[in-house]
Amino acid sequence: MFHTIGRITGWTKEYNKRLYLGYICSFLSSWCTAAPIMLAAWLLEKMIEDSKGEAILGRAYVGYSIAGMVLAIFLRFLFTYWKNKLQESIGYEVAAKQRIQIGDTLKRVSLGYFSEKKTGDILAAVTTELSTLELQGMKMIDAVVNGYLQVAAIICFVAFVSFPAAAVCMAGVILSAFALHGIGKQSAETAPVIHKANEDLSGASIEYIRGLAVVKSFGQEGASINYFKKAAKDSKNICIKNEYGFVPWNCLHLFSLKSASVALVTIAAWEALQGIMGGPMFLMICFFSFTIFGGAESINDAAHILSVIDEVLDKLEDMEKAPFLDKDGKEINLNSYDIVFDKVSFGYGDREILHDITFRIPEKTTTAVIGPSGSGKSTICSLVARFYDVDAGAVKVGGHDVREFTCDSLLQNISMVFQNVYLFRDTITNNIRFGKEDASMEEIVEAAKKARCHDFILALPDGYDTVIGEGGASLSGGEKQRVSIARAILKDAPVIILDEATASIDPENEAQIQTAIGELTRNKTIIIIAHRLATIEEADQILVLEEGRITQQGRHEELVGSEGLYRKFISIREKAEGWRIV
Repeated sequence: MFHTIGRITGWTKEYNKRLYLGYICSFLSSWCTAAPIMLAAWLLEKMIEDSKGEAILGRAYVGYSIAGMVLAIFLRFLFTYWKNKLQESIGYEVAAKQRIQIGDTLKRVSLGYFSEKKTGDILAAVTTELSTLELQGMKMIDAVVNGYLQVAAIICFVAFVSFPAAAVCMAGVILSAFALHGIGKQSAETAPVIHKANEDLSGASIEYIRGLAVVKSFGQEGASINYFKKAAKDSKNICIKNEYGFVPWNCLHLFSLKSASVALVTIAAWEALQGIMGGPMFLMICFFSFTIFGGAESINDAAHILSVIDEVLDKLEDMEKAPFLDKDGKEINLNSYDIVFDKVSFGYGDREILHDITFRIPEKTTTAVIGPSGSGKSTICSLVARFYDVDAGAVKVGGHDVREFTCDSLLQNISMVFQNVYLFRDTITNNIRFGKEDASMEEIVEAAKKARCHDFILALPDGYDTVIGEGGASLSGGEKQRVSIARAILKDAPVIILDEATASIDPENEAQIQTAIGELTRNKTIIIIAHRLATIEEADQILVLEEGRITQQGRHEELVGSEGLYRKFISIREKAEGWRIV
């Protein structure tokens, strides 16, 4: 338990000064909580002595005592206010920074990381699990540390009156700590199981939501809902079983503290009967017996949650330690933009996709890559952008191995337009500005005009300020594609990668998108994966991929006259594109 408290303190190290000042305020608040009772007991004792004639109680002492009690109450609330002001917001501040840090980390890892990690796991870490730490971390520190500080403060007061009574209190706290250790140990064993169940539930929820369209279209639930129901049921059963396991330890924890409260009153009563302790002090001890362990009693809930937080901290540390692709990279400014693949081999896991391929794309030329599905076309694009690192050989841009760059300095030279466009839930303006953060409105409009999307943007309810749905759901496929091209035009990178950018576009939009692509690719180094004959025939170089190897390379005129996959491909495309309605 205290190990996790230390880890949370390490997590908030940037704010530790505020954290420690909060501890001091909490301790002083506990003293101010006990002080009015002590003063009242002392005043009552002096009043009794005065009534018996054993001592004279001046009015000044009464006034000072009442003033002291009022001051203690005021200071209690003042210290509590400052404790909350210092500590309560720390979790939110640290969590906000960590989410941004995780976002930066994920941007710099290989895309292979997302194949190894489930989307649900990453989502749970950034949202649910970090929220647990954000919301509960400071509260658990408050419950444990400040709870024990409160007990310590009141035991100090009791020790002034009766050392045996204070010793009994300490014994109860020690036995309680043993029970809390048992709770923490069991929670540490069960936390990974609960964590796994929550991850499975998150993954099942995402899969079910994503597959709702398929479920509805086929009119049946099938495996999607069964997986979701099983994950929900498993999560429930594990949590219930976990709670049953805590019952004996919880009972021991509360029994030890309640027994210590009873023993405290018993010892105080015995000392009062023996004349060792006065009646007013006995009453003070009775009052304290109801409140002395109030803070410590709630620590059992903290012990449950702290083990969960410990597991969350492990998960976050694991994400932060994800290997960066560009950890040794440098900021490099390029003077040329030719692309070279030098004996490159690459695979996803144990399956090799590219086998010892070599080619060169001269600066300001267009290279078309064709081949069957699964031959490695998109993989070539991913390696140029360094979404993955090669297993063997080297990919070079402008004479530099892409592994020499930082990711940002490499990608500032590259614009990519994909077949499946993703737009953010934001305004059209901000989606286009994504290509250049400091772009003016005039630059955005000019890029939109070149991408042939200015007219349809103006027709939207709020024009450029229209907020589009997540993933661009409120736009058609052709409209989304043109917005993505506008984004790339605005970036104005010297290297353009078009990964089947027109494969799913209807004929009505195709002409406009081809014009937009023409604006984008003028005087650039271009890699294009396409199946349109017009695009392929105009390329300066064509690479034909078969099963991860380059089997043909050259211009259209050269390749079409020789036997091979390219001529078969052209024949198929001519038949596909040459049909007409009679």
